[in-house]
Amino acid sequence: MRRLTPALVMVLAACSTIPKTTPIPVATKPSPRPSGELVGLTVHDLGQRFGQPQFQVQEGPGTKLQWAGGGCVLDVYLYPPASGQGAVRVTYADARRPSGADIDVRSCLSLMGR
Repeated sequence: MRRLTPALVMVLAACSTIPKTTPIPVATKPSPRPSGELVGLTVHDLGQRFGQPQFQVQEGPGTKLQWAGGGCVLDVYLYPPASGQGAVRVTYADARRPSGADIDVRSCLSLMGR
């Protein structure tokens, strides 16, 4: 029995170790996804095309603008240039159905009539 005790303690100790985890990196910008013709547009360009956004929020250095219509919701993210000089521009756009289901940006633009 004495011989089993140290072995049993070591087995139990090995089972109780906490696994090391890798921290999840926090992104400052959404990861790039195809968003078609909207990338590179300014706030002025978007206003000319879609009118006043229904929702606007500052998220760190970026701005999120949102429009909805035709059965879809369009989210557009604008960030300043890396140089810090010049107008903020669209770097990412995403679309979804009001239910939350994914839809591609081009289909959403078509549904919105834009």
